[in-house]
Amino acid sequence: MSGAAGAEAYPIGLSIRGGTKIYPGTRALKAVDFDLRMGAVNVLVGENGAGKSTMMKVIAGIEQLTEGTMLMEGKPVHFRDKAEAVAHGIGIVNQELNLFANLTVSENIFIAREIARGGIDIDRAAQREATRRLMQRLEQEIDPDTPVGNLRIGQQQIVEIAKSLAQDARILILDEPTSALSAHEVEVLFRVIEDLKAHGVGIVYISHRLPELIRIGDYITVLRDGVITGARPMDGVDIPWIVRNMIGDASRDFPRTETAAFGDEIFRAEEVTLPRLGGGFAVDHVSLSVRAGEILGVYGLMGAGRSEFLECVMAQHPHSGGKLYVEGRLLTEPDVTGRIRRGIALIPEDRKRDGLVQIMSIRENITLSSLKDFTRLFHLNLKAEAAGALAFIKRLTIKVASPDNPVSSLSGGNQQKVVIGKALMTKPKVLLMDEPSRGIDIGAKAEVFRTMRHLAGEGLGIIFVTSDLDEVMALSDRILVMAQGRVTGIFDAASTTPAEVAAAAAPNRHQETAA
Repeated sequence: MSGAAGAEAYPIGLSIRGGTKIYPGTRALKAVDFDLRMGAVNVLVGENGAGKSTMMKVIAGIEQLTEGTMLMEGKPVHFRDKAEAVAHGIGIVNQELNLFANLTVSENIFIAREIARGGIDIDRAAQREATRRLMQRLEQEIDPDTPVGNLRIGQQQIVEIAKSLAQDARILILDEPTSALSAHEVEVLFRVIEDLKAHGVGIVYISHRLPELIRIGDYITVLRDGVITGARPMDGVDIPWIVRNMIGDASRDFPRTETAAFGDEIFRAEEVTLPRLGGGFAVDHVSLSVRAGEILGVYGLMGAGRSEFLECVMAQHPHSGGKLYVEGRLLTEPDVTGRIRRGIALIPEDRKRDGLVQIMSIRENITLSSLKDFTRLFHLNLKAEAAGALAFIKRLTIKVASPDNPVSSLSGGNQQKVVIGKALMTKPKVLLMDEPSRGIDIGAKAEVFRTMRHLAGEGLGIIFVTSDLDEVMALSDRILVMAQGRVTGIFDAASTTPAEVAAAAAPNRHQETAA
């Protein structure tokens, strides 16, 4: 599109001029100028800690600018809280989900804006019906009465999106909306976005999946260290241009640079099962093995049973079956603590819920699983603990102003590195990683993957779960594919193709094969 034609088709609905946001010890935004165009997808990209989420929190009323002004349709606005932003038609779907696990889907969607019946009580039937219509629009079969805590994280993300759609937002901010969605759900989301654009909604779309940005974006803004380094219509933009503006380099990929050397088998699972409520198995007789120094990628679509398998290994499901071995010895420890002592560590998919204690400091989170290493009799050696935490902060290049700041003050990618650091401090022999790059930018992802390869080189056995086909092809030594709880294929990464791996992940493939 030409500049003039684009401006006419997509008028500016919100602007920031000279926007600066200062936190204690850091300047998150540095005099940024940003235009949000209506009826268009405004892509926002940058490494973790670049200032993307901060800028969106300012627009959504969660944070306020330290300096600068924000305008809507040319008039200055100042949102003191999120409620004021919502009143101006601004909705946000956060990367870190904000749902009440004990409430139903419909209760979460209408929380604080319930449909009243005669001004006396809540019309739950009307809320359930409205929720059903939203789920139909999102092409999901999620019951409005299901407690959100019973949903997988991808389904919870759908509920967050539905919550914003229910508010008829004129400006909708989507922060990593596809990070936990299956390929089918991503396509549904893109169709919803096209529908919203047709109705004049201005969308801000934040994602680290660069091909996705090029496909869906109309305008792009790149942030680096709180400064806008590129802003233009999407026409003519390619991945090298985005990466160059994000990190200053033409590329930051993660190709394998040396031949891996494997040792003896370090972990083996035999016939692992996890019964599903109502019959059948969430994990259906899964067997696998990993050698010392090997990276085994477990690929599959959402609902394939990948995460549940890792949870079985970590003793999170007492009613699971099967046998597990570490270095040839049967794993009999019945709890998470015992599994950690035997040399198994898990990096969970949902870092906010399962990996971190948000009110504790960065240092305390990193050392939480290894405090015994810093304890003498009944006393914790705080100096040794702080030194240990600092060593891992440097090793994983976690961007912190101080190790004693709350972990909640970090960007999503740096929080993920804290979770990885906590796991590594337990000195594991087998590292389980569930979607390790979820919500991590291209630079942080490369750092995490380099760390994984280094650990494998030291003899660690790594099992990592991912729904990213490029990622599993690039990082794995072997690839195990799951669908509907079963293993549907095992491949040597060096001699297989993405098409073969994707075909094995088709949900009904094993049934067709059996037939």
